[in-house]
Amino acid sequence: ESEGLPRSGNGDAGAVRRHRGQVDAEGGGIVRCGQGRRILPSGKGPAGIRRRRHGYATPRKIAGHAWCGAALDPARRTGVARRLQHRDARRAEWRAPIEAVRAGRRLAPAEWPGGNRVAVALSFDFDNETVSLRDNNTSASVLSRGQYGSRAGLPRVLDVLRRHEIPASFFIPAVSALIYQEDVAEIVADGHEIHGWIHERNSLIPGDVERELIERAVDTLTELTGTRPVGLRTPSWDYSPNTLQIVRDLGFLYDSSLMADDWPYEIVANGEPTGVVELPVEWILDDAPYFGFSRYSALRPHSTPDDVLSIWKAEFDMAHAEGGMFLLTMHPHVIGHRSRIAMLERLIEHINAAGDVWYATHEDVARYALENAAGPD
Repeated sequence: ESEGLPRSGNGDAGAVRRHRGQVDAEGGGIVRCGQGRRILPSGKGPAGIRRRRHGYATPRKIAGHAWCGAALDPARRTGVARRLQHRDARRAEWRAPIEAVRAGRRLAPAEWPGGNRVAVALSFDFDNETVSLRDNNTSASVLSRGQYGSRAGLPRVLDVLRRHEIPASFFIPAVSALIYQEDVAEIVADGHEIHGWIHERNSLIPGDVERELIERAVDTLTELTGTRPVGLRTPSWDYSPNTLQIVRDLGFLYDSSLMADDWPYEIVANGEPTGVVELPVEWILDDAPYFGFSRYSALRPHSTPDDVLSIWKAEFDMAHAEGGMFLLTMHPHVIGHRSRIAMLERLIEHINAAGDVWYATHEDVARYALENAAGPD
């Protein structure tokens, strides 16, 4: 026996011993493993390992270790090494896209301006017809739903914001800005940001085309508003392998397209801090998934305004308790319908009743978080 382990029946060279974390199958080589031997259920054991009453000592993969439990012949050792080498190569492939764009330090101020406990950033994506135009869908019926955003939805949104004296950010595809220039002029007082050229799917277009469209959008919005945008929200929150580099090259203060946190954070590119602030979004804090509708697909509205209100109130309540940020994404052609704008006003009343609230544009939140972050997280 060795350390209390019984020898196999006749005590011959097939006996298995355990000594100082290694399994020794005499005559078959040595396999080392800090976690020792595993005895498996009875069955046909490997060559050189004698049958035991409780089963066989046989090769077994243990997390963090190589194969252990019994001797491996040279051919099997070669196969194991090849598989581990393949695993390590695949691991590098997996990590490359993961590390390309990553959440870095959390930008969490000890408090928000005025000693307030929570930052509330309301945003409206003024898309209108751009999604339909992008897909070359020129049906008058479909396009009329986009026009609703300008004709009925936007006036209601602006009315609510003005009555409650709330600043907001409007993300505007440049094509939408060109179609609705009078609306853009009215929005400017409340804040505006860039939201692509025509709501393109930027991960499906070449990098040089993506860059050209974003630059064209910047130039167009700067011309129409007199102010250069400082933030980006990618269409449909889509990110290509080129998007972050374009954001950095164009000197944007912040992005609002990613989802790695509930707080503002600094984006890291391949381990390198970029200085770009991320104001994270989330589908449960977007009106479109709850109320969107497509007659030719499975997309159908499945939530009542009261259902959505309960979710958004719960999200705000937790943000308030944590002293964090509450960021909503809405669309005038979606939230601007009567029952939904009434729901938004009830949400604002709930937020106001909580107290210690700082309403701010995305630019103001990004600047304050960057300049007043409590420290590394």
